[in-house]
Amino acid sequence: MTSIILAIIAVASGIGGFIFGKKSISSDVARIEEDSKRESKKIIENAKREADNIQKNKAIEIKEELLKKTSEFENSTRDRETRLIQKEAEFKNRQNQLNQKIETTTRKEKELENTKNQYVQQNEVLERKQLELDKQYETFQSELEKISEMTKEDAKKQLMESVRVKAESEALRQSKHIFDEAISKANKDAKKIVIQTIQRTASEYAIENTVSVFNLESDDLKGQIIGREGRNIRAIEAATGCELVVDDTPEAIIISGYDPIRREVARLSLQRLVADGRIHPARIEEVVVKTQKQLEEHIVEIGERTVLDLNIQGMHPELIRYVGRMRFRSSYGQNLLMHSREVANLCATMAAELGISPKLAKRAGLLHDIGKVPDEESELSHALLGMKLCEKYGENPAVINAVGAHHDEIEMKFMISPIIQACDSISGARPGARREVMESYMKRITELEQIASSYKGVEKAYAIQAGRELRVIVESDKIGDKESEELSFEIAQKIQNDMTYPGQIKVTVIREKRAINVAK
Repeated sequence: MTSIILAIIAVASGIGGFIFGKKSISSDVARIEEDSKRESKKIIENAKREADNIQKNKAIEIKEELLKKTSEFENSTRDRETRLIQKEAEFKNRQNQLNQKIETTTRKEKELENTKNQYVQQNEVLERKQLELDKQYETFQSELEKISEMTKEDAKKQLMESVRVKAESEALRQSKHIFDEAISKANKDAKKIVIQTIQRTASEYAIENTVSVFNLESDDLKGQIIGREGRNIRAIEAATGCELVVDDTPEAIIISGYDPIRREVARLSLQRLVADGRIHPARIEEVVVKTQKQLEEHIVEIGERTVLDLNIQGMHPELIRYVGRMRFRSSYGQNLLMHSREVANLCATMAAELGISPKLAKRAGLLHDIGKVPDEESELSHALLGMKLCEKYGENPAVINAVGAHHDEIEMKFMISPIIQACDSISGARPGARREVMESYMKRITELEQIASSYKGVEKAYAIQAGRELRVIVESDKIGDKESEELSFEIAQKIQNDMTYPGQIKVTVIREKRAINVAK
């Protein structure tokens, strides 16, 4: 019962609360509507104010942009006006210059016209004078013919005859003078002709002393000298500057190089390395340095011994070293030191017979080829280079002149100069003094001619000047001038690629057209 009563009370309270809440909701809605209306008005008013601000800002921006564009337009307009003013000023200046040139040209034309008129007037005057002179000449000629009783042709013949006689007499005198002068210089000219002929026909002989042979006890040492992957042989070649050729030659290694001193260093170094048994790159460099030092000392010793043997005193130490280096040089297969000693002795003998100082002649004879041995390269000939060296190291002026003049490159000023020249020729011309391997020489000459003859259109080929020049005669009806140039180039290239030879070979292609007839 109690629970029923409580339930009724709860329902009643709920219904009352509902009725009361409904009334409060209605009042809230009315208040909210009024607030929303006020808020809407505020929003609209704010929107209007913002729109007005935006409109004002845009108007200001548009005005600023318009002012900026206007300013830029005005600036560009002013620049254009300035440039137009400058162009107008330049145009006026050029127009003024052109007017001045026109005025100058007009003035010069007038001057030229005046000059032309003056020339015409002068020419007319000269023509009148010429006519007058012609008349006077005719009058004078007629009077002269009357006085001399000779015609114009007779006078001309007589004058020509006198001129001819005078010319013949002058020619005879000139011819006699030339003949007398030729006789007085005949000996000297003959010597020059002989020297020039020898120089043109002489050749640089192929000598086979550009290699040295190092003998081995057994071929097993070749592998040790070559080393692993060839490092030993490369080290030797790099240190000495020579090429080592290890081929099938039994118990021998060939040392190739144009410098005999380097070859000697390589040979002595190999000899020490083989005797020591320790062959590796570091040891090779050490041995080569020691060998070079000892060989240089040996060279000085050779020079001192040579000077002592010849009883030459007071020579500069550097010249003595050069004398020692002659031991390792050769000229046309003749050892340079032996040749110089021989020339020195010959010069002393000849000078003594002529009453000239034998010691001075011997000194000049020993030093005459000193220009062949310096280390540095020079564009001068060995005679002029030797003269410079002797002058540098304080030699006697007679010795200096003899060294420089022994090939007629400078004038001989002392009596010993022709003695040195004569003894140099005697030593070189002595039978057996200079050698040449004839077989290799002939083989090279034959090969040169065969290469040239292998081309079409070649009629004949001659190797002259000991193989230093190849002259090729072609058939003119088969090969033209342009083809001749191409043939010369092709032959030179083939010789360069296929042959081994000292120096250089000149290839000359000759094409000529001959027309031959017989008069009977």
